[in-house]
Amino acid sequence: MSPNRHNRFPLLLILCLLFCGGIVPFAITASPVSASIFGTMTPTATQENLWAYADVPKPTYTPANIADSVPTVAAAPTETTGSMVMEIVTDTQFSAVSQGSVPVTSYGGSKYILVDISEQHMYVFESDALTYSFVASTGIKNSTRVGTFQVQTKLPNAYASTWSLWMPNWLGIYYSSGLENGIHALPILSNGATLWAGFLGSPVSYGCVVLGTYESQLLYDWAELGTPVEIRW
Repeated sequence: MSPNRHNRFPLLLILCLLFCGGIVPFAITASPVSASIFGTMTPTATQENLWAYADVPKPTYTPANIADSVPTVAAAPTETTGSMVMEIVTDTQFSAVSQGSVPVTSYGGSKYILVDISEQHMYVFESDALTYSFVASTGIKNSTRVGTFQVQTKLPNAYASTWSLWMPNWLGIYYSSGLENGIHALPILSNGATLWAGFLGSPVSYGCVVLGTYESQLLYDWAELGTPVEIRW
């Protein structure tokens, strides 16, 4: 036997013992049985988070068409400037009469109304006899038309929207610029006050012929549709 082989044997034996000494303890500690015996805890495996980006389109909001949902508001009527006549708008018992809807009435009676602008006076005749004589007021700036007309409208109470006042005992006689002029009592304002009280006998109106409250009621009850009305200087 060679002396080198003799020397290598102890070295191999030592290496084998060292290898076995390292493997055996590792196997014991890694074993679940040995872990339960020696009280060593097996580390808990952590769950892997699996995720990825997703390209999801963002929803969009389209507002409703506001123009289609808002009701259209009709434009307010425009007041005619420079008009000096009364407008019949409404009445509690009778409908307003519009221009052109009143036919000329063939009157066969004996009643007749005369308005004298220069005297600011009204004369009422029946069968050529003077029935009433009233102090009256015509329109300022000669706004009452001169001519021969007739009673074409009778309303117990007419409303003038332009001036926001009521005109009791309305007798409409002619149209001017689309509005009706007539004979009526002293106007009543929206607060209940009487307009032009104490000024009868002077031109004060916007074109109508104005009488006192009592006198206008007498004329209203007496007059008939178609009764001739003459206005002169």
